[in-house]
Amino acid sequence: MAAVTFSDEVRAALLAEGDRLARRLTQTLQVTAADPPRLTLLGRSLALNLVGALLPTLEQVARHSRAPLRAGVTLDRVGAPQLQTWWGEQPGACLPVADLLNDLLLTPGGQWHPPVRDALQGALGASEHGAERALVTCLRSPPVLRSMERVVRRLLRPPDSAAVAAQDAGPRQD
Repeated sequence: MAAVTFSDEVRAALLAEGDRLARRLTQTLQVTAADPPRLTLLGRSLALNLVGALLPTLEQVARHSRAPLRAGVTLDRVGAPQLQTWWGEQPGACLPVADLLNDLLLTPGGQWHPPVRDALQGALGASEHGAERALVTCLRSPPVLRSMERVVRRLLRPPDSAAVAAQDAGPRQD
């Protein structure tokens, strides 16, 4: 599988999402004065790697199920990144990256999944290699993989052609 590349604008928006995650980590983890640069690196790595892993996974699953699905990251009208799918030429599901990352990393109550939190806490004091291993452990943790599976299933649902047609037609003029 080839590495996913993003346009400069999309990459900047994904890095901003990583910065948001880093700020959230600062409120959760036991942090020292020297940790903010490492937290920024971890947050940005999470954002880029999770989105970068989801896109080819989604397209590979679609190919195996013979679904004509493509996926990419676009920017919404305020410049926030969103995962967009297309079924042939028809737009499909659209999921804000902020929601995606929250779905993957946080519990429904808004807390970090314990294995994710523990791996990221371990990454703070580790060497560069140790931090990389901790990040991989985080990305491969059961809660993240289960959430990824739910997201893939949700995004693989073809759009309801009647709802899309009604949406394309605009508001009713009675």
